[in-house]
Amino acid sequence: MSDNALPARLAEIRDEFLELDEPDRLQLLLEFSHELPAVPAEYADHPEMCERVAECQSPVYIIVTVDDEDRVAMHATAPAEAPTTRGFASILAQGLTGLTADEMLAVPDDFPQSIGLTRAVSPLRIAGMTGMLMRAKRQVRAKRAA
Repeated sequence: MSDNALPARLAEIRDEFLELDEPDRLQLLLEFSHELPAVPAEYADHPEMCERVAECQSPVYIIVTVDDEDRVAMHATAPAEAPTTRGFASILAQGLTGLTADEMLAVPDDFPQSIGLTRAVSPLRIAGMTGMLMRAKRQVRAKRAA
């Protein structure tokens, strides 16, 4: 993965994980799960506006917005009883929100594999986070094309 393409906040998150031993990485992921920002009421009251992330075993829904200044905001819902998935959603929501659309689209597709959890969680869980990132990028591309 190219560090040049990784925005500062995502690089900081990655480095936080990589500085820890594997068991402590899981604890950090749990902490992120508690920090998943709430979905704004305009979307919470209209779940049909959110996209289900089929790659996740747990019911995860995302919506990505791009404002008039080309800034991205990613919102996600994930059940509290799925802390791994919720943690991954939180990492992406916190790491992608505030980026320009170009910066967000430049995030390496393999970012989920770079945070040091590939041996600590199942490949299916990593695939879920990758699915979230790919769907978020697709939503940004669709909004730009509209």
